[in-house]
Amino acid sequence: MSKLANTKDLFKKAYDGGYAIGAFNVNNMEILQAIVDAGHEERAPLILQVSAGARKYARHEYLVKLVEAAMLTTDIPIVLHLDHGEDFEVCKSCVDGGFSSVMIDASAKPFQENIKITKQVVEYAHARGVTVEAELGKLAGVEDAVNVKAEDATYTDPAQVKEFVEATGVDSLAIAIGTSHGAFKFKGDPKLDFARLDTISKLVPGFPIVLHGASSVPQALVDECNKYGGKLPGAKGVPEEMLRQAARSAVCKINIDTDLRLAMTATIRKVFVEKPEEFDPRKYLGPARDAIKAVVKNKLKNVLGCSGKA
Repeated sequence: MSKLANTKDLFKKAYDGGYAIGAFNVNNMEILQAIVDAGHEERAPLILQVSAGARKYARHEYLVKLVEAAMLTTDIPIVLHLDHGEDFEVCKSCVDGGFSSVMIDASAKPFQENIKITKQVVEYAHARGVTVEAELGKLAGVEDAVNVKAEDATYTDPAQVKEFVEATGVDSLAIAIGTSHGAFKFKGDPKLDFARLDTISKLVPGFPIVLHGASSVPQALVDECNKYGGKLPGAKGVPEEMLRQAARSAVCKINIDTDLRLAMTATIRKVFVEKPEEFDPRKYLGPARDAIKAVVKNKLKNVLGCSGKA
């Protein structure tokens, strides 16, 4: 079995090659299988990321072993990444527990405190061969323990980026330029501040930038969910063309979670409506796995541009 990759070399290749690597959230076996099978078929590097909620739900030990099992089935580079680590202890636990990359999210703290906490994580992780992502600015929306009201969201200040990167030694930086966590992102037309992104990339040339809250929330998936029960309110995600533009710039990692959830939920609802007598989990989780795989393959090939880059 090959070893887990960290993000250092993968991001350099992505930056130089003008593409981004998909970071897909993992919550259970079927989601993991779908992502890895898609990556293997597309010959694309993958970042499998685990949130605080996923660690609580599936348990750290199970998730690590599932990823180890997945790596027996493929030779593509795979990163196991902690998403939104809330403090040093959580990041340390993941570094010690087999992750190859961690995110410390101290973006809600004052700037200097964010630097101090991030630097502490960087020093611990780098000594153990683990890469670190941090965040400047605050995205609106809800994702597990992350909950920021729209009025409290703040775009990343370009003037702070260079100082932050140099003071912390961090390997990549999540910035806020208009994306939003969760399924229901925008009431009006989504707008990403590409001018801000361009300014930041010029201040830290060659440095990998990360976009959170970057699911597209295709209306077809929302409609499919609503067709078979429940009513998800309509909302616009980030258009795939905007993500393609970001992937061609300094953005080397794009996070995708909501689209996978929608594909899974729509498929399971469909099975239960069409076959209400069904009670075999394999008969609804299997089709859901296939639906997620199709979504991931489309992202890798047509949005991120990382197919064939493994």
